[in-house]
Amino acid sequence: MTKNEILMLDALKKGRDLYGVVAVKAEFEAEGTRPDELLRLLELAQRADLKVALKIGGCEAVSDLFSSLLYGIDYVIAPMVETPYALSKFIDAKSKTHDPEQSRTSFLYNLETQTALENLSSMAPLAKAGGVGVVFGRVDFTLSRGLARTAINDASITDAVLQVARVCAEADLELVVGGSVSVDAIDVLRQFRAVRLDRFETRKIIFEGAAATRDTIVAGIENAVQFELLWLKNKRDYYDRIAKEDFARIEMMEKRASLSRH
Repeated sequence: MTKNEILMLDALKKGRDLYGVVAVKAEFEAEGTRPDELLRLLELAQRADLKVALKIGGCEAVSDLFSSLLYGIDYVIAPMVETPYALSKFIDAKSKTHDPEQSRTSFLYNLETQTALENLSSMAPLAKAGGVGVVFGRVDFTLSRGLARTAINDASITDAVLQVARVCAEADLELVVGGSVSVDAIDVLRQFRAVRLDRFETRKIIFEGAAATRDTIVAGIENAVQFELLWLKNKRDYYDRIAKEDFARIEMMEKRASLSRH
């Protein structure tokens, strides 16, 4: 392990023991996690005894679902599911790839647009029957309303999440909240928790819902930010080494090519 990976592992163990961290997260969708990056994250999660969540490329991304099975992913999230039809496609796809009698994987769909919110009442029974929970993506939802990203903690966005929390509580659906989770979001996270909040997440770190109500939440979020910073630095250094590993041979071959032309 690199020095940064050792520090990342320490941050994960600290998060697990002190701050209610339950999983790490990767994305095939917007983040574009590469296989080698995912393998590094899987090793860190295994060493820290944490679960792994993966956002796949779409509601019917069957290859991604097979990959999630191969990697032993615990939580699979389908993005941009806005209608009952799209949700049905996700349910059908995951039924083809994961045997419900043997799989330990949990499935969720991303509610991240105004359209998805308007369709929630018709989607909740389908989600319940299909064994699919909800991840509320606050950033994309805010942008889908034509608001600036900075409006993410505004009352109108909080009210929308609370509306979803009430539906999830009534239908007994898992609810996870993400999107710019920082210390500024603590008050609204506690409001969600009072109705229904099973987990909440930063870009890479997932907390249990109860963590939002503890006195350690500020330190927990700061620890998550530190992990993500180390992750980015480690990624930068890794690809920098790859980019430079053939410099000497390229220079030698260029000299040979130049000599052969003369």
